[in-house]
Formats: sequence, C-alpha cells, structure tokens
Amino acid sequence: MKHLLTRLTLAVGLAAPLLSAHADDQVKRGEYLARAADCMACHTAPGGAPFAGGLPIVSPFGTIYGTNITPSKEHGIGQYSDDEFFAALTEGKRRDGANLYPAMPYTSYHLMPREDSDAIHAYLKTIEPIERAAPVTSLSFPFNVRPGLIGWNMLYGKALKLESGEGKSEAWKRGQYMVEVLGHCGECHTPRGLPGAMQLDKRLTGGILNGYLAPSLLATDLAARGWNQQDLSTFLKHGMSAQGTMFNEMFPVFHNSTQGLNDQDLAAMATFLLGDKPPAAKELTEVSLDKLSPSAQRGRQEYLNVCAGCHAAGGEGKPHIAVAMRGNTTLRLEDPRNLVRVIEDGIGEQKFAGFEHMQPMPGFADKLKPEQLTDLLNYLRQGWGGQSAELAVSDVQKLQADAPAVEHKAH
Repeated sequence: MKHLLTRLTLAVGLAAPLLSAHADDQVKRGEYLARAADCMACHTAPGGAPFAGGLPIVSPFGTIYGTNITPSKEHGIGQYSDDEFFAALTEGKRRDGANLYPAMPYTSYHLMPREDSDAIHAYLKTIEPIERAAPVTSLSFPFNVRPGLIGWNMLYGKALKLESGEGKSEAWKRGQYMVEVLGHCGECHTPRGLPGAMQLDKRLTGGILNGYLAPSLLATDLAARGWNQQDLSTFLKHGMSAQGTMFNEMFPVFHNSTQGLNDQDLAAMATFLLGDKPPAAKELTEVSLDKLSPSAQRGRQEYLNVCAGCHAAGGEGKPHIAVAMRGNTTLRLEDPRNLVRVIEDGIGEQKFAGFEHMQPMPGFADKLKPEQLTDLLNYLRQGWGGQSAELAVSDVQKLQADAPAVEHKAH
C-alpha cells in the first residue's frame, strides 16, 4: 500500500507540469482565437476596459449594447460553465436561458468546434474581471420580446452552411474558417432581409451598415477593384495598402483583430476570398481631363480647392498624411455612397502598425453644395476610379437623404 501511494504521488507530481503546460497552451490559443473572432470590438466601449461591454451597436430594431464578458461573477460571465459558454457562442443562449439578440454573431459561430469555444473561454477566465454592468438593451415592441427569437432562431440561427472544400487547398479551407466562422465577415458583408437575417443566397455580396457599404468580397468584385492576394494580406495585416486604408467600421476590426493574426492565417483568408486560382486584378490607367464628362471636369477645380492640399494635386497622396486617390478602392466602388459619406463625415486620425498613421480628414458636409459635391464625385470616380457612370445631383441628394440620423463613428 505504501508503495502504491508513493507511485500515485509520483505520478501526480509528474503529471502536474504537463497539465499546467496544457492549460497554458489552451489559454494562449484561446487568446489568439478571441482576437480572430474579434470579440473585443463589440464588447469594449470607446475608452472603456477591454471586454467590459457597453458599446452601442445600432441596428434597424434599436440600439443593442455589447455585454460584459470579463470573468466578473455579477456583471460578466464568471459563472458560465464551458457548456453554457458554448451555448451562448453557438446558439445565442444566455446562462439564464434567455435568447441573445443576433447582434451576437452566433449565426456564424454556430460552426465553431467545441475545442475552440473552450479555448476562448479559458482565455477570458484569465483577464481582469470588471465589476461594472453594461447598459441594458431596451428595444421597442415587438423586438424587445426575447422569446420571439425562438422562431427566428429556428429559421435562421443555423442557416449558414459552408461550401464544400473538396478539391480546395488547405490554405483555402483554413481561410474559409477564418473568414466565414471566426471572422464572421458575412455578418456585415452580406445583405439582410426584413427579418434581419443574412440573405445567404447573396452571401458576401455586400451589405449596408450605418449608412456605409460593406462592399462585396466576391473574388471577381475584389479583382475588379484591383485586389490581389498579396495586397489583401497586407491590408489585413497593416490596415493599409496601395488601395487605401481601413476606416469606419473596419478600423476596429484591424485594430482589435486582423493586425494580430499570423501571416499564414492572413494569407489563407486572402486565398479563400480570391480563390486558389485568383482572377487577375484589374489595372487602371488615369483618364486625362479632356476625356472626362463636363461635370467631372468642373470637379477638378473642387478637388484642387478642398482635397489637393492633403491628397496632392496629382492624386498621389502624402505619406503619414493622406492616402492616394489613384486606384483607391473606395473610388472604384460602383456604389458611390462610401465616397459621399467620407467626404461629408470625414475620418478621424488613424494609427496603424508601427509608426504609421494618417492624419484626420475633416468633413465637408457644410462646405460643398450638392452641385459641387456631385462634380467632385464624378471627377474622383471617373478620373481615378475607373467609373464611367455619370452621377446626377439627384443621385447624390438621395444618398444624402438615406444617411442615418446618427453620428457616424470616425476612427
């Protein structure tokens, strides 16, 4: 008996470091997965503690507040078991049995394997608990009736299915998981129908978010805007590339998520989006002024008046100050709404990796008349965006009228 106890004690002593190392590896892996899943972006209020909740998420049904997911037992998820955390992540079910609103992307996370959920939970248990309640979401009737989500979840909760990876590379398969599940890119880049569910027959073809367009991520559309796999990987890693910089809702995605991902995963995401055999990126040639429409020709002077001081007269931009206009991805979008919103709203200062940054861009909503704005848009789009279409003043005024009556976040 004495020998048996000695052996058990020795076995436990030898196993302890191995168990500790396994736990450490799980936490480290969970930290990476939480970053890839972009948990911080929705669960951190501006200027608030990480993961403590409070971020207002504007939806067509009202404002939903990101919850506290620190290990606080009173205000956070400190009492959640692994099973309960997995249910919240993949089924939208709170510990008390209530349904979460689908601002929580469980409609994409439902494809996450249990081991990844457990790793994320293990990591969240290690962060500092914040003893502060997030604002309570209070929507108008009937959207405030959480039991009504039971039927919604039956129809849409697990509607997302992944395309078969047969015949695809391992990089493509990894990228599919990073984009479709962890990164839940489709939640913003897919249009939504009246029930607020993703229109999966139009997956990744683009969606409207707070007055801005989350553009199409289809390979043909990316290539038409000048993207190749290397540029796309660089954009995700550094928040900037020859096509411009991340701004608006994508800036926190870069800041909290993609800049911390390893190069292999970033390359895999680009491989999935553009394909194992990507279409050739479309190259643009600058159009001379005499080839532009009369409106665009007038817009040249508007550009010199309000844009050239930062973006340069030839549209080449200035390092650390302003992006180039030549080949800029926003100018190359067929839908001009993002360009309208940027010119009118401006963009806050952007800090990227290392010492790279872009100075704030002021908004010109109160400085340009509709006719001036239309001329400027036509000049930018026709001269440097490869767009042949002519915008009318009425087109621009409609986009202005469609802008939501909320303050746009400028990052």
